[in-house]
Amino acid sequence: MPTEDSATFIIRLFCLVDDRLGPTSKHSQARLWPSELITIGLLFALKGGSFRGFYRWLERDHSILFGGLPHRTRLLRALRAHQHRADDFLADPTFFTVIDTYGIELLHPWRYGRSPAQVGRKGYSNHRWIVGLKLCWLVNDRGAVVGWGWGTANAADQAFAPLAAHFAGRTITLADVGFRCAQDQPPNLKLCPRGTWNERMLIETVLSLVHRVCRLKYLWHRARPYLEMHLAYVAALFNALLSLNDQSDPAPPDQHPMPHIARYAL
Repeated sequence: MPTEDSATFIIRLFCLVDDRLGPTSKHSQARLWPSELITIGLLFALKGGSFRGFYRWLERDHSILFGGLPHRTRLLRALRAHQHRADDFLADPTFFTVIDTYGIELLHPWRYGRSPAQVGRKGYSNHRWIVGLKLCWLVNDRGAVVGWGWGTANAADQAFAPLAAHFAGRTITLADVGFRCAQDQPPNLKLCPRGTWNERMLIETVLSLVHRVCRLKYLWHRARPYLEMHLAYVAALFNALLSLNDQSDPAPPDQHPMPHIARYAL
C-alpha cells in the first residue's frame, strides 16, 4: 500500500479506536495517548512479522502521525501494558456462534527442545506437525471475534471448551467433534459431525483471512506475555477491520463483507 494510502488508513483506524475507547488519560511522562498506542498495536497485528521490522517501517514512514515515537523497546512494553484495552473491540455473541482452533508456528521442529525457555510445544495442526501455539477463536454469525484463548500446540481442542461455556445461555456454539469433552461439556456446545452444519465454514473463512492479511502463521516473539499481546491485538484488529469495512462499503444483507478485508494489507 502506498504511503499516502497507508496514512489515510491509519487516520481512519485511529478515529475508530478513539471513538471506541472514549475519554482516556495518559501518564504525564508518556509521549503517546492510549488511543495512539492501541492504534499502533493494531497496525503491528496487521503488518505482521517482527516488531523490529515493524518499528523501522513506522518510524520511517508514519512517525509524524504520532508526534514522534518512543524507543522501540519502550514502545513494545507500552503495548503490552495496554493490551487489556484490546478487549473493548470484542463483539457480542449472536444466537449461533462458531468455535475452532488455528495452529501458529514459533520455530522449526529441528530446533525443538534446544532451550528450556521455549514456549512452543510440538503438536498436530492442519494435518501436519508444528512446534508452536494453538489459537482458539469464537466468532458470531457475522464473523466478528467474541472471545479467544490460546495454548501450546499439544493442547487438545476440548481444552478450549470453557471459552464456549462462558457464554452459556446466550448463544449456541457450533464446533467439530474434536471439542467433545469426556466430562463437564458446556451445555451450549453443539458438536457437528463432518458434513453437517456447513455454517461452521464461516470460521474457516475468518482464519483464512487472518492468515492472508496478518501473516499469523508464524510469530517472532519468544516470551509468553508478548505472544499473548500479539494475539490480543489480532483479535481486536479483525473486528476493527470489519467495522471499517462496513463504514466504507456497506454490503447488501445477502452479501457478507468479510472477503473485502484482504484489501487492508499494508
